[in-house]
Amino acid sequence: MKRIIIAEDNKLILETIAHSLTREGYEILRAMDGKECLKILEDNLVDLIITDLFMPFINGHEVISILRDQRKVNTPIMVLSASGSEDSVLKAFELGADDFMVKPFSLGELNIRVRKLLALKR
Repeated sequence: MKRIIIAEDNKLILETIAHSLTREGYEILRAMDGKECLKILEDNLVDLIITDLFMPFINGHEVISILRDQRKVNTPIMVLSASGSEDSVLKAFELGADDFMVKPFSLGELNIRVRKLLALKR
C-alpha cells in the first residue's frame, strides 16, 4: 500500500483529500502545518508528499527546500495552493516540486495526478 502525507492547515480540505485518497487505496498521514509534516517525515517513509504553500510555522516552500536541500529527499512532492501566481508556481518548481495544483481543484484530477506521480516513482 502506498503511503502519502498531506500537509494542509485547512482541516476541511485536509480531510476531503484524505478521504478521497483513502478510497483510492492509499494510506494517509496528516499534518496541519509544515513543522508537523517535517516531524512526521523524520519517522515515516512515504511515497508522495502533498503540501499546501501557506501554512503556519513552516510554509510549503520551506518544506520543499528543507526536504530537497537539507534532507536530500527524492520523494515526489505535489503542491496545492490557492495562489496560482506565476511567482508561487515557479518558486515551487525551482525548489523541487514535481506538480502544482491551484485550489479549488477537482478530486478526480487530484487522484489522476497522484497516480501518475506514484507511477513515475517506480
